[in-house]
Amino acid sequence: MDKSLSTKIFVGLFAGLIIGTAIQYVFNDIALFDTYLLGAAEGAGGMFVSLIKLLVVPLVFVSIVCGIVELKDVKAFGRLGGKTFALYIINTIIAISAALAVGMIFQPGKGANLAGSVSETVKLTTTETPNIFDLVVNIVPSNPVQAFANGDMLQIIFMAILTGLAIQALDSRGGPAIRTFKVANEIMMKLVGLVMSLAPYGVFALMIQLGATLDSNTLLSVAGYVALVVSMLVFWIFFFYPMAVSLATGTSPKAFLRATREQILFSLSTASSNATIPVTMRTLTEKLNVSKSVAGFGVPLGATMNMSGVSIYIALATIFVANAFGQPINSSDIVTLGLTILLLSVGAGGVPGGGIVMVGVLLNQLGLPAEGLAIVAAVDRINDMFCTSSNVVGDTAVNTIVAKAEGAIEEPVVNAEVNPA
Repeated sequence: MDKSLSTKIFVGLFAGLIIGTAIQYVFNDIALFDTYLLGAAEGAGGMFVSLIKLLVVPLVFVSIVCGIVELKDVKAFGRLGGKTFALYIINTIIAISAALAVGMIFQPGKGANLAGSVSETVKLTTTETPNIFDLVVNIVPSNPVQAFANGDMLQIIFMAILTGLAIQALDSRGGPAIRTFKVANEIMMKLVGLVMSLAPYGVFALMIQLGATLDSNTLLSVAGYVALVVSMLVFWIFFFYPMAVSLATGTSPKAFLRATREQILFSLSTASSNATIPVTMRTLTEKLNVSKSVAGFGVPLGATMNMSGVSIYIALATIFVANAFGQPINSSDIVTLGLTILLLSVGAGGVPGGGIVMVGVLLNQLGLPAEGLAIVAAVDRINDMFCTSSNVVGDTAVNTIVAKAEGAIEEPVVNAEVNPA
């Protein structure tokens, strides 16, 4: 989302809150407002949520197939590919574990009491999170059409992985299929952009109906949720990754942060991992002395599957919505939730708004109210900026560590000035 769109979303958020609050306290006895206007807002908000849900299944399937197809280079790079892949997965698992732990400790959204604000238009059927063993068994679909119709994300992800591997096995004959999926992926990214362009109006409509029942506890809960997400992502960017690189390569944390300065600023402004790929490549090769072969393989792969920032975002957003609507996540469901987030984060598009789509998927899986997605979307720009920076700095950290392990880095950057931007 560009600056003008993010501004419009904030305007829509506050305008909706003001109008909804006015309906609640000033115009509650006037049919034009508390019946017709509120009814229109519920209808428009429901359509916006449906649009987001419309994109979920094809977006996840197509993006994961494209990601698997890109893994062809793993065979060519051998040990390099294995190390890069493993570190990306380990990085994401650590991020998910930390986010879930922080979420269960601080309980964002607790006390917001939004359960009474759920409208019938966008209410989802409550379901229970499946047992971890049932989750593993049921990940293999017996009917692919039914899996797509029901929106069973884990089964869809499984089919996407199989499809990607099958295309790889075709070698050169798979060229047309690869091109088809890449075009389909571009189409899905364009659709995400189109739907997100409607976000100001969708958020405006949904916040009108929420504003009709909001209280001060709700506003404080939303502010606390945003502060928690941003704080954790900032910690990951400015402490976790620099320390990991320092311990593994000898590069000082200060030098690593200096080298990634341009990358951080660019990712904050674009909120797109894909758009930051050229800057990430330049940071690795020109400022951290990583070989082009390592960077050329690891950076595109990381833009697809290294989604530590998205994982933190998704985990905390889900816990926030669950608490805010009086359906808290049980400790017995944490492992299942973590595994689901791991699989979904790999399918998150490396474009602005990719994370919010995955939040919608997870809310649907847990049977949580869709209005929670409106709140998450309203403050998405703030979270998405830092989320993207965490993703791309993580790409740089992982590739620097891999390059050091492979002897594909000239020398550790300790305290010397890095190459000028």
